[in-house]
Amino acid sequence: MSSVTVRVPAKVNVQLSVGPLREDGYHDLVNVFHAVSVFDEVVAKESDSITVSVVGEWADQVPVDDGNLAIQAARALAKHAGRTYGAHLVIHKSIPVAGGMAGGSADAAGALVACNELWGLGLPFEDLMEIAGDLGSDVPFSLLGGTAVGTGRGEQLSELPTTGSFHWAFAVAPGGLSTAEVYAQCDRRRESAGVEVPWPQVDDSLLEALSTGDADTLGARLTNDLQAAALTLRPELARTLEAGRAEGALGAIVSGSGPTCAFLATDADHAQHLADTLAKLPTCRAALAAHGPVPGPRPSWSSSRT
Repeated sequence: MSSVTVRVPAKVNVQLSVGPLREDGYHDLVNVFHAVSVFDEVVAKESDSITVSVVGEWADQVPVDDGNLAIQAARALAKHAGRTYGAHLVIHKSIPVAGGMAGGSADAAGALVACNELWGLGLPFEDLMEIAGDLGSDVPFSLLGGTAVGTGRGEQLSELPTTGSFHWAFAVAPGGLSTAEVYAQCDRRRESAGVEVPWPQVDDSLLEALSTGDADTLGARLTNDLQAAALTLRPELARTLEAGRAEGALGAIVSGSGPTCAFLATDADHAQHLADTLAKLPTCRAALAAHGPVPGPRPSWSSSRT
């Protein structure tokens, strides 16, 4: 039996600027995505129906029913192709669940790439991106990888060239945070403050730092409009952020909607030192060292086609 394996990366948001709440319930964003070397593997195997199983450290936190985004992705791909297809998807989880690193979106992107190959559809990347945009705001970037600026809901992407590698440590908090809940808390905080929410703008200094490989400037320019809301819901994350700063992190930020915290390091050794130190905190379930940017998912066959 043939199968296709796809390795798909996590992301960190180095800029997440959130505009006013729109009538459709979304926010206009400026979202600078950066793919990092924390990977899930999605294996698509021949089957009569579309099903999923999950293995790995975070497996017990991932649904295996219709709520799984990888299942939704495979079904959307089959519908786009206009035929009935089957695949059993095996997700090997390494990306934290509900951690602000787009683990579910990564699995959806992996499913699109794997099933497109398994089913012999040969759909172009542009078609996969269109399907990805309908699945969720982060799925298109999970399909793209690298570094990119996202606008609209985050799904309208412009690739950003970078110089060299940036080194990161990630502190994974116990439990997760609901993205919807964090956005709602952000809206409540803004409403109670009674201030007009500005239209989100790209930080040109941050983009220049990414383009030139300037880690010091990038660390100083990291920003996340959802961070205050995440800290309101999970105040203990402030201790994690402070611990990383005390160990010389160039920048410290809540990743996306949290609760994972991201720390920009000076080099690979510093990233590993940060991870080792953060792992000892009572506010940290696990800590990871990584680098970025890394490319998006690419398929590989584990046996010859039939």
